Amino acid sequence: MKKLIPAALIAAALATPAAALEPLSQEKYINDRLIAARIADRIRRTCASIDGRILYAYGEARKLKRYAEQKGYSRTEIDAFLDSKEDKARIYAVAEDYLTRQGAKAEDPESFCRIGRQEIQKNTVIGSLLVAR
Repeated sequence: MKKLIPAALIAAALATPAAALEPLSQEKYINDRLIAARIADRIRRTCASIDGRILYAYGEARKLKRYAEQKGYSRTEIDAFLDSKEDKARIYAVAEDYLTRQGAKAEDPESFCRIGRQEIQKNTVIGSLLVAR
């Protein structure tokens, strides 16, 4: 019986980090990066004078996936999160809200260009995913 208690405590301690993981939809670093990527994508698609750094963005996406795996999220959890229509809609909504607050107007592509140039100049995560032509 005395040997079982330490073994049970060790097993519980080892299991705790995995059980303590917050849902991916609440993991700030990952969500912030996905929102930034969405904002950059909207800017590059709307503004003719700004392109996306596609290969760089792809590398950053791979780093983000490794980050999630190193935190203890399984590939199944990561894929389910990335495939979630609800989470995608939430990320898109936050990105659109940011763009609106920065002055983006759907009927004014130049407003997206202005935001993109500011993000590039400030060297933000969003700006790192963009390049002005």
